[in-house]
Amino acid sequence: MPLPLEGVRVLDLTNVMAGPYCSMVLGDLGAEVVKLESLEGDSTRNFEPKVNDESYCFAVLNRNKRSISVDLKAPAGKEVVTRLAREADIVIENFRPGVVKKLGIGYEDLKRVNPGLIYASMSGFGQDGPYGRKGGFDIIAQGMSGIMMMTGHPGGRPAKVGIAMNDIACGVTTLYGILGAFIGKLRHGEGRYLETSLLEAGLAWSIWEFSAYFGSGELPTPTGTRHRRSAPYQAFRSKDGYVTVGASGDKLWRAFASAVCEKPEWLDDPRFATNPLRVRNADALEAEIEKVLATQTTAHWIGKLDAAGVPGGPVYTYDQALADPQVQHRRMVVDMDHPRIGAMKTLGLPVKSEGELTAIRKPAPLLGQHSREVLRELGYADGDVAALIAQGVVKATEA
Repeated sequence: MPLPLEGVRVLDLTNVMAGPYCSMVLGDLGAEVVKLESLEGDSTRNFEPKVNDESYCFAVLNRNKRSISVDLKAPAGKEVVTRLAREADIVIENFRPGVVKKLGIGYEDLKRVNPGLIYASMSGFGQDGPYGRKGGFDIIAQGMSGIMMMTGHPGGRPAKVGIAMNDIACGVTTLYGILGAFIGKLRHGEGRYLETSLLEAGLAWSIWEFSAYFGSGELPTPTGTRHRRSAPYQAFRSKDGYVTVGASGDKLWRAFASAVCEKPEWLDDPRFATNPLRVRNADALEAEIEKVLATQTTAHWIGKLDAAGVPGGPVYTYDQALADPQVQHRRMVVDMDHPRIGAMKTLGLPVKSEGELTAIRKPAPLLGQHSREVLRELGYADGDVAALIAQGVVKATEA
């Protein structure tokens, strides 16, 4: 059975994280992704660590793509993009708003040569509005979406989420926008333009906080590892580390208090009688629970939690997470070969399915590794390809 997007052609004009994540997943789904890079290449090619002068970060994020390196400011470079867009089903870009129009490769420009094109733009704040011309990075969007002011521990400084959350949120949001537009094209025969931003994508994930603000005027503040609406639902200190517990429902709370902690008297404590009361008295609840959990190891408590049917787990360092037997069983760490790095690890495919839905088919490309190949596919004669390379319009690298 072919992959679902097999034969779908994607022209990827994106850089760094949000856009490349989106195009990587499209590639995992089977799309033919051509990553068009500047002559200097995607800026993440400079990220450490490097192996044999190739960025490991770039290699993990850009599998299942081919690379062509082009000077977009040169008229002949613009012509390459136009030819690629004429053959593409999807174009993705994350330049600062206004740049693609200035370069002559915006949606209206490319729609003239390919009316059925799906064209997706990503930006820091959106293509219009008072900040529509500003650039933006993940940390800026985390700050402006309110996320940093609700992350961390009470009384601490604003904290960034440990991963590039708004970048990934923007990549995922663009991905479902593209897939929705593509389904619409299959049904109705029309392409379309769509756009989102780091700011909006992050805000769209703040469901409970939005609800509480408009429902009661509550401003979300840092709660450490606690849930805003449920308790006990957090990480608690054990004898040798931390253990997470999700026991907010009445049935789970009874099992946790009686079978795990062996404190049935908690069930009669008026402070803990209902979930809203446990949330309201979370400080006292945490103190009582940690008196118990601090007497034994995390492994001990996970055994008791599992036996009682109460969700719980260890709080891992990242190396421990990757080495966990469940993570290994689910193949979230995969071996592959890279043309310059050699044997390497890459993140596995998070969606499992009956029949092949996604696949890691090829490693990330070297800068301009497929320039000659892609240009020939576009109809350029060998002499024209050589001329573009000699003129510095195109960079080509041999694997």
